[in-house]
Amino acid sequence: MKNIFVVGLGLIGASLCRAIKQPNIKLYGWDFKAESCEIAQQTGIVDEVALGIEAAVEMDIIILAVPVSVSLEYLEKLAQLPLKQNAIVTDVGSTKSAVVQLAETLPFTFVGGHPMSGSHKSGVTAANPNLFEKAYYILTPSGDQQTEVDELIELLTPTRAKFVILDPTSHDEIVGVLSHLPHIVASGLMQMSDQLSATYPRAKQLAAGGFRDITRIASSDPQMWTDILLTNRRILLDLMDKWQAEMSAVKQQLEQGDRASIHQFFSQAKKNRDQLPRKDQGAIPAFYDLLVDIPDIAGAVAKVTTVLSQHHISIINLKIQETREDIFGVLELSFKNKADLLAGKALVEAEKFHCRIRS
Repeated sequence: MKNIFVVGLGLIGASLCRAIKQPNIKLYGWDFKAESCEIAQQTGIVDEVALGIEAAVEMDIIILAVPVSVSLEYLEKLAQLPLKQNAIVTDVGSTKSAVVQLAETLPFTFVGGHPMSGSHKSGVTAANPNLFEKAYYILTPSGDQQTEVDELIELLTPTRAKFVILDPTSHDEIVGVLSHLPHIVASGLMQMSDQLSATYPRAKQLAAGGFRDITRIASSDPQMWTDILLTNRRILLDLMDKWQAEMSAVKQQLEQGDRASIHQFFSQAKKNRDQLPRKDQGAIPAFYDLLVDIPDIAGAVAKVTTVLSQHHISIINLKIQETREDIFGVLELSFKNKADLLAGKALVEAEKFHCRIRS
């Protein structure tokens, strides 16, 4: 019987608890929000709620499921406690170098971790034991920590995640390109859109569809992304210089009217994008969207949603696209996973609606 302590009972922490809860472990949890602790206890997410981070002294594995800046603070606190000699501390933060560098100076074993999964929902009530299924779970050990890595993978195997071992710098560079920089770009586009709307009020309405899709990640938690940028600052500054150089090159091609170079820019981008894996969970969580053509007849939308409800398929978001001008509107349905998406598509098509999966 091992004592496992999850510090932070938000979406990630609570979902980890749901996934790893087994008869051979005693699962403790704690969150600075008393309400989260109460819900976790009442719903059985944990076996027992700890009184505070000081409970770590009794634990075999401690998981810091908190923002990176808070992890740095809690690591310092753990260093002041008499942890078990063989205790393992890990985290779930989106950047690794700063955390690992600090942990290497502290008197306990630390293995960095990053489950690359998320949801549009947040908090303990959004706990989902399937959140990490088929997602990449990156571990960033320091030196020879194979025994500790194996122990963590054994604990986390019930998440059904795919484990990847990286060094902290490689991790931060990869997610910097594939996740952090795209979030900056998407947020920048939204700032430009807001400025445009001040001049052209109809712009916000026309931003539905494609523009809304490519800026979707800009709706992420501002506090979390502030932490991510500041803890991955060196790499992101370098990436932003490279991005600005890329945009400057395109600007120069446009100024010169260089058709061949502009065509090559888009052609290469299309080729690279078409080669990306489809619907695998990567640095940015995949979205599972179904677009349904809805004729302008009474009850059409209700027919689609009713058949999904009858088969207990959950829709996490529903939107009617307003940019179509013909006799069909487009109903945009978002599902929580690929299985629900495919099942929903089959049911909707059986009702004689034309639909397609957003690629």
